[in-house]
Amino acid sequence: MRGFKEYIKIAIKNLTTRPIRSWLTIIAIIIGVFLIITLMSLSEGIKSAVLQELKKTGSDVIIVMPGEITNMMTTMVGGIELTKDDLDTIKKTKGVDTIAPLTYAGEVVKFEGEKKPLAITGIPWEETRDMLEKEMGWEIGSGRWPIPGKREVIIGSKVTEDIFPKIRVGSNIFIKGKQFEVVGILKSMGNKVDDSSIYMDLDVFRDTTGQREGAKVAFVKVKSGYLPDNVISSIKENLEKNSKRKRGQDENLSSYTVLNSEKAAEIISNIMNLLEIMVIAFASIAVIVGGIGIMNTMYTSVYERIREIGIMKAIGATRKTIIFIFLTESGIFGLMGGIGGIILGLGFAKAIEFYFQSHSVFLFKAAVTPQLIIFGLVFSFLIGCLAGFLPARSASRLNPVDALRYE
Repeated sequence: MRGFKEYIKIAIKNLTTRPIRSWLTIIAIIIGVFLIITLMSLSEGIKSAVLQELKKTGSDVIIVMPGEITNMMTTMVGGIELTKDDLDTIKKTKGVDTIAPLTYAGEVVKFEGEKKPLAITGIPWEETRDMLEKEMGWEIGSGRWPIPGKREVIIGSKVTEDIFPKIRVGSNIFIKGKQFEVVGILKSMGNKVDDSSIYMDLDVFRDTTGQREGAKVAFVKVKSGYLPDNVISSIKENLEKNSKRKRGQDENLSSYTVLNSEKAAEIISNIMNLLEIMVIAFASIAVIVGGIGIMNTMYTSVYERIREIGIMKAIGATRKTIIFIFLTESGIFGLMGGIGGIILGLGFAKAIEFYFQSHSVFLFKAAVTPQLIIFGLVFSFLIGCLAGFLPARSASRLNPVDALRYE
């Protein structure tokens, strides 16, 4: 044990005698580990945030959207929507209990002389309130649910916290010149878009905005006794048949995304896992470059210390001892680079988390887990040891007589 401690001291002493070279070598590892930790922390955070949102929706609630899931941005912000025929087709599908068509529009909202653009969402309260509460996690924080058909609205938690701080239950707002009473404030739903929206009855929404029929997305509750996967298949098949009947054989059919939260979570998890693999592969290039720097530094160190190695061998140091000393030095290079990279990476990821929570739509957290930290430390230490192995073996093979003669 005493010998082991002495070898560690020798390794550390050799590093501190060449501080500039040591820090330049360590910086290369810091950059690589910084990239890996930052990207992995953010990707895990995004995945956790999305999956957490999906878990709020029960597995027996099906999401129906026009278009393919691979082109979701066009579906959500473009002009594509489910038609009235599509909604009627969904309602008639075997196994469908309740359908909640949801549509939205951006409108200027006026409150106490102040005007701000907000997202307005229309939902049929009478048919869907039970599903919204029990299956989708909607919960009134204060006030009550609107009465169907009346000019009453509920607002997301961010509306009263950040957008109109003075707005309360009982306040009146104006949308396109029409007065609405705020009768309820929702508890946070976990993302800035939903929490910054205003919700009203679908018929009132259409009367106010001028939008007729159709919906951007529909949530479907499966009847008790039916398997969600079977109902998903039936809905998709019926929608495609209806599209084919309307458009004819020679025209492109409308495409639809029909899935439940479990299937959506599976798709998103697979995409994010693939992204993480690509991230690690990309960032590892920087770590490998750092490892080459360690190898170069260790070879230089061997040539500078040939006489010292000869003295150690002459007084009884074995080949294993020499290898251990040099591997310890290179391992410390990697470990110190790993510690620096982890600190900077997690700090940068947390800074991005803070920005996103303040300015973006997703309230995700950068994932900071013991596993991620341990991975960063072990990975960087192993890279250091691997990079130092060939120089260490070269040092251990030096002939002590030749080494003592070296000037």
